Amino acid sequence: MELTFQTGALLLLIAAVVAMLTRRLRLPYSVGLVAAGIVLAILPNAPKVTLTKNLVFIALLPPLLFEAAFHLHWNQLRRNFLVIVVLATLGVVLSACVTATGMHYLAGWQWPGALVFGVLIAATDPVSVIAIFKEAKVQGRLLVLIEAESLFNDGTAAVALGVVVSLALGQQITSIEITLMLLKVVGGGILCGAALALGALMLAGRTEDHLVEITFTTVAAYGSFLLAEHFGLSGVLATIIAGLVMGNFKSLNAISERGKEAVHAFWEYAAFVANSLIFLLIGMHEVHQNFVAIWLAACTAIAVVTLGRALAIYPCCLGFSRSSLRVSIKHQHVLFWGGLRGALALALALGLPIGTPRREEIITISFAVVAFSVFVQGLTIAPFLRRMEEIPR
Repeated sequence: MELTFQTGALLLLIAAVVAMLTRRLRLPYSVGLVAAGIVLAILPNAPKVTLTKNLVFIALLPPLLFEAAFHLHWNQLRRNFLVIVVLATLGVVLSACVTATGMHYLAGWQWPGALVFGVLIAATDPVSVIAIFKEAKVQGRLLVLIEAESLFNDGTAAVALGVVVSLALGQQITSIEITLMLLKVVGGGILCGAALALGALMLAGRTEDHLVEITFTTVAAYGSFLLAEHFGLSGVLATIIAGLVMGNFKSLNAISERGKEAVHAFWEYAAFVANSLIFLLIGMHEVHQNFVAIWLAACTAIAVVTLGRALAIYPCCLGFSRSSLRVSIKHQHVLFWGGLRGALALALALGLPIGTPRREEIITISFAVVAFSVFVQGLTIAPFLRRMEEIPR
């Protein structure tokens, strides 16, 4: 069943109540939502909503990506850009390779299925990461690193997955074709996002109506994603770039002072709605996964994904240890344990073409990894941050 207005309104009511309860209980909001989704799913006559790639990717992901990128300050991003790029590219590749190797040798998967799973689960999820870290009130360089890395490594994973799935389905692709594909998907997505954002800013500069200004930012967020996907480019990168451009091109003075306040409030609420629906739907679908049948492979996956994250963070950060971009060991620990998986991995798994090796197992095990990420990492990240002295006790 698709998400209807009636069901959406009910889920938002539940999300609002959960938000109040989790704040009183001092629990992460995302954890409370997933738990509420699990409870809701086992109740009689509970609404049934099908979690699909289109629902997550097209409806819910763009506002989250746009809102997070919109609030990233370019100066802070520029100072840490090299670290972020290395973590979001080389780090994702290392993590994917470790995970794929572990699933091949420890779980007995053939290389095609192992590589597909390794790539789609390699990227941390901006939905989970940003929600947890903002709620914990993390500030400064650590917040920039964790947010920006989680945003940009999505683009890397989404692009790499297209290549790996093509190979897994038996298509013959040369190294030159792979390079050209990557340049097209990445470069085209960046250009698409920048062009739509600049166009929206130019139009916004012709009005002082804050409602119209909000509309232009909405068009930039969704339009960049949809346009890029239509032409086979990276919609994720397009929306991220659109958010960065609209949030940082202050010199254009395109958005009025009243409009800035309204835009910030609107996107904060849009992110709350998208977050709420995503985590509730994840919880509602966790119940229907047959974890018993694949418990050994799921445990193996959780272990190798965690190891892959460690090998993505510590060696990459080691390369900056003697430079001004050095990442402190405490920040490295937080980047490692704060690399949560969530809606993006599930959307990529659900969107795998029919015929992909071990498709159903990949989907179920992705749910298992996300459950571990939400409940184990999500519940322990705040105490971990206090122990690292990144937030007040």
